[in-house]
Amino acid sequence: MSGFGWIAWIIIGVVAGWLAEKIMKRNHGLLTNLVVGVLGALVGGFLANNLLGMDAAGNWIVGVVVATVGAVILLFLLGLIKKRA
Repeated sequence: MSGFGWIAWIIIGVVAGWLAEKIMKRNHGLLTNLVVGVLGALVGGFLANNLLGMDAAGNWIVGVVVATVGAVILLFLLGLIKKRA
């Protein structure tokens, strides 16, 4: 998602983190949503690009969807790790 500037990354990160929080029924703060959303965008972008051959750069809706899917995957994996610890 290199087509977005850093302000767009923050907006997409917050929205994706918030959506992932609601989907996974978690309760985080704004900063955690931002971090989860931006990391989720990296995970989702990597998966979308390598597995589906899809590029989400420059398209807000696709960018939010890809980032949200990545954030949900990230929260799921973190939940698995937290249960084991």
